[in-house]
Order: sequence, then structure tokens, then C-alpha cells
Amino acid sequence: MSLPALTPPLARALAERNYDSLTPVQLAVLAHEATSRDLLVSAQTGSGKTVAYGLAIAKNLLGDDERFEQAAAPLALIVAPTRELALQVQRELAWLYGHAGGRVVSCVGGMDPRREQRELAAGAHIVVGTPGRLCDHLRRNRLDISELKAVVLDEADEMLNLGFREDMEFILETTPETRRTLMFSATFPRGIVALARQYQQDAFRIEVAGDEGGHADIEYRAIRIAPADVEHAVVNVLRFYEAPSALVFCSTRDNVRHLQAALLERGFAVVALSGELTQNERTMALQSLRDGRARVCVATDVAARGIDLPSLDLVIHADLPNDAEVMQHRSGRTGRAGRKGTSVLLVPPARRRRAELLLNLSGTDATWGTAPQAEEIRKLDHDRMKDVLFTEETTPDDLALAQALLAERSAEDIAAALARLYRARLPSPEDIIDPGERPARSRDDRGRDKFRDRGEGGDDRADKPRPKSGKASAKHAMAEGSVWFRAAIGRRKNAEARWLLPMICRRGGIDKRDIGAIKIMDTTTEFEISERVAESFAAKVKRPDKEDSIRIEPMTEAPQRQEAADERPHAPRRERDDGDHRERRDERPREPREFKSRDFKSSDFKSREFKPRGKPAGERGPRFDDAPPFGKKKKHRDKQARAEPSVTPWPVKGAPGKKPKKKKHRG
Repeated sequence: MSLPALTPPLARALAERNYDSLTPVQLAVLAHEATSRDLLVSAQTGSGKTVAYGLAIAKNLLGDDERFEQAAAPLALIVAPTRELALQVQRELAWLYGHAGGRVVSCVGGMDPRREQRELAAGAHIVVGTPGRLCDHLRRNRLDISELKAVVLDEADEMLNLGFREDMEFILETTPETRRTLMFSATFPRGIVALARQYQQDAFRIEVAGDEGGHADIEYRAIRIAPADVEHAVVNVLRFYEAPSALVFCSTRDNVRHLQAALLERGFAVVALSGELTQNERTMALQSLRDGRARVCVATDVAARGIDLPSLDLVIHADLPNDAEVMQHRSGRTGRAGRKGTSVLLVPPARRRRAELLLNLSGTDATWGTAPQAEEIRKLDHDRMKDVLFTEETTPDDLALAQALLAERSAEDIAAALARLYRARLPSPEDIIDPGERPARSRDDRGRDKFRDRGEGGDDRADKPRPKSGKASAKHAMAEGSVWFRAAIGRRKNAEARWLLPMICRRGGIDKRDIGAIKIMDTTTEFEISERVAESFAAKVKRPDKEDSIRIEPMTEAPQRQEAADERPHAPRRERDDGDHRERRDERPREPREFKSRDFKSSDFKSREFKPRGKPAGERGPRFDDAPPFGKKKKHRDKQARAEPSVTPWPVKGAPGKKPKKKKHRG
């Protein structure tokens, strides 16, 4: 598909970047019905959204001109959720508007605000920034928005998830009403729709369907590994693919530091990227990847969005992500704009079910297998050595040195020395054990299989119509599948199922029949929700509640199921006899209390409210001013003192009452 009619300087910039055709989202925003209208666009990561809205607002910024006038008050404002994404957008728009003389300024947290103030005072055509820093400049009157013609909210759903709703509303309320507003989001949650309805006028909605299986240009591979071989597997995968740039994702900062140190020790050129680094350190790490000084970046999910490396061909999930969306954003760093990429998941046996669930939820097909073995990597090194050594032309100096060496050594000795030198600069591959095709199932997996078998196996209850009420209804709902959630309250805060049940129903907008088991532990409570309503329940409990502030969040894995009572080992009990009526208690740790929603009647839901232990301050009895401030109250030694506390509240020397004891003298 050829390029549509574009502004000449933008068309020239795209041609220099080898844009032979536009992506679906870029074509959609340039359609006739979308011209000059507010846009609400849904497209997946890596689909070319930055260039899309850069092309969409060109007519608003340039009009019929081919070049900008001298920079003054900005004409467009781009808001992005993270620093890396904002800086990436600045670089993309800088080359896109380069031939038009556009000046693009960034305002992001972690950078010097005084330098940004000077750049804004010098003038800009486009300003790109994070919500917090942009609001700060607006409140301090450093950002002139009087000439603003377009506002773009990039990754609007992520900004809502990060808590930037108030900042987004402040920006939209402050900017001129005549502006054009474009919202780009991966999905259309309720918050985005409400924001669009309030701040957009006659918005044109565009939904670009994603390719089946996640990204069509990304090959997914799931590798079985032993739990202790994660580090070795990362080494072998990096050596097997030998990608120009690779991203390795870990779940925590500690894991990032540990894996970076291990790869550095083995000879890899590696940098780290996590939230504990300053913005300058993060920028330098990414720059070293772009210019080739580093080939591997070990990062947390802070790098899952907003990073676009031209030569990034490999993504490794050393730790599995928390949900399918994070996995797609991680993998979306490669396979961008028509390039091919590979995403590798390292899966220990205990995480096999979790990996399958992530792949199913994302609609991704992965090839399962074992980690590359040392022999395979050495064979690839042999083939690559031929390609690396004999690709360049031989110079006269090289030929003279070769003839001198041949005069002193045999050809076999020279070739062997060359092979040793080539292998010496490569990290050595590791020997890895294959854990087997059928991994050992954990108790978590057995619990999930139990629910799955009840809905899919030989039990024909799944084919029957759903009962309307009663115990059979709850059993049927759980047979369809369940999702576990965790509430941040336990028995230490007086948690009881009789008030937890109505609270869960009210917060999630569900019925009692959709709730399965409830496990109350010391500090938390875990409960299962029918898979049929789990998605809407998770969305509703995220919103703050006026009546309570109990945090409820989904669990990545189902809790371990309690063993049957007759299968648990009991401590020996002492038989009763006539002389001793006491039994010895089991010396076992206190187990969580488990309830079922069907164990409670509908009357249990009437006016059941959470009441903390102790009386409220307004119901406490009067406090005596004459009471001692600390410790136990002293008893009055005299009835008259108690009857007339204002005269002699405490026994003093000379007061009526019991005579003081005389001191005994020892002599």
C-alpha cells in the first residue's frame, strides 16, 4: 500500500526512514472522516501510534505551509505516562518534523526543571512531557498554552492505572476549548470512555484490531528449565540467538542487580534499567544500547513501555510477568514496525500452568521446548565464525601479515590460533538439565485441575442449565472456573465472613452465589469468585469505596488447598481417664478459617457492618481529671478522701485517715 498524500516535509522524512507503506492505525487517523475531528483510538503497542498522531495533527500545526514559523508558544502538547515514553516520543516527532523546522521540547520528571524552563522560554512548536511535570510548569506559568491547537494523550489507559487522572483533567481543563483532543489507548476501559465523553467533542472512534496471537512479527518460545537454571538459561539463550540488542526482564530490582552482575562476570556487555536509577542513568543505559556499546539490558517492567530500540530482536522473560497485558507490553519492545523479533519465556515446572494461562489470555501460541544446549551453541559459533571472518575484503597489510605468519607457522597452527581468539571473546555456554516434558504438579496446579475437571471432564453437570439459587447454584458457578482474590484484612482486624460476604458483594456488584470459598488468615483474606464475573469484579473493586478502604486485588495463583482432615498428620492425643479430664491440644500452627458463601442465609446480609474492637471515642465513659496520667489508678486510702476529692484527692502528709506507719529502727 502506497503512502497517501502527505505534507511534503513529512513525506520526505518518512521516505528517509524507508516507510514504504503506513500501518493500519496510521492510515485510520488520516482517513477523510477522521480529519480535523477529536479522535479516540485503540491500538496495540508497536503499531506505530507515535507516527500516527504526528501525522494526524500536522494539518492543525502547519496548515498549508511547509515550514513552521519561528518557535514561540507551543502549538501541540503530548502527554505520556512514563519518562522513557515521553523521551521516545520527542525523538520520533523530532525526525518526523525535522524538514519542517519543528522544535520539540521535553518536560519530564527527574530532569532539571530550570533547563526545561529556559527551553520553553526560547520557544517550542511541540511540547512532550509526563503529567506531573507538565502540571508543575502550568501552575508556575512557565508553559504558555494560549496558542495550543492540539492535545494528545498517549497511553491514556496506563496514565489512569498510574493514578494520573487528576493531572490529566487539570491539563484538559486548563488548555483552550478550541483545541483538538486525541486519546490513544490500548483498550477502552470505563474511565477512558468517561474522560472522552467529558473533554472531547464529537469524537471519532477508531479501533484497530490486533493480529491474532499477539504480535504477528514476534515468535514466542516457552523453554522448560529447572528452578536453579534460570541464570544459565539466560546465558545460553543470549548466546544462541546472538541478537544485536536484547532485553531481559526480571520481576524485582534485586533480581536485576544479581543477573546483571552474573552476565558481566561471564563477559556480556550489559546494562541495567530499573526504577531506583536516576533519569540520567536510565538515559545513558538506553543510549549505550542504541550506539552498540552494550548489547544486553536487564530491566524491570519500567522498560515494558516506551522503549524502541532499532536493533532489538530478542526479549527474555527471566521472571514471568504478573498478567497477560504486561507480557504483551514486554514482548512488544521487539517486532516493531514490521521487524521480526523473538520473545522467550523461561518456565520452571512449578510455573508451567501460570505460563499456559498467560499465553491463553493473550491469545498467543508459543513453541515449547528445552533451553539451547552447549553443543548446539558451539556448532553455531563454528558457522558464524566463517561469516564474520570472511565477510570483509582483505587489505594489502593483512595479506603481508598473513604471508609472514605462513613463513613461520603451518596453516593448521594459524587457523587453530584464529579459532581460539574468536572463541575467547565469546561467553562460554552452560550445561543445562532438561526438567522433563511433564513437570511435577504443585498443590496449586492440583487445585486448579480439580476445578477444571469439574467443568470439563466426565462430570456432566457443566452441560446442565445453571440453577437459579441455593447450594447447587454456587457449586455450578465454581464448576465453571474460579479466580482468587485477596483482601488486605484478616482475623487480627476482626475479620468475619458474616460481614465480609456482603462487603464483597457490594464492592464487586455480584451475587452471593458467585462467591466460593473464603479463607481468613491473620492479616489477609483470600476468596474465590466465579470466572464468569471475575473480570467485571476486578474492575469494580479497583475503584475507591466511600464506606471502607479495604484493598482487594486479584491473585496471580490460586492458594494452596488444605489437605483433607483424615490425611493431615495429627499430634498424639492422650486418652481420657477418670482422673484426668483434659486433652492435649494439637501442637500445629493455626490454620486459616475457611467458609463457603452457601453456609450463610440471606438474613446474614442484613445490616452487617464491620465494627472494630473497642468502643468509639464518643462512647467512652468520662475520664477523671484527678486520675494519675500513667500506670494503674491508685486506690484512695480514705473514705473521706474519696467522698471529697476536691479537698484531698490523694493522701498527703497530715491528711485525716489512717496514721502512717512508724519507721522501725534497727539497732
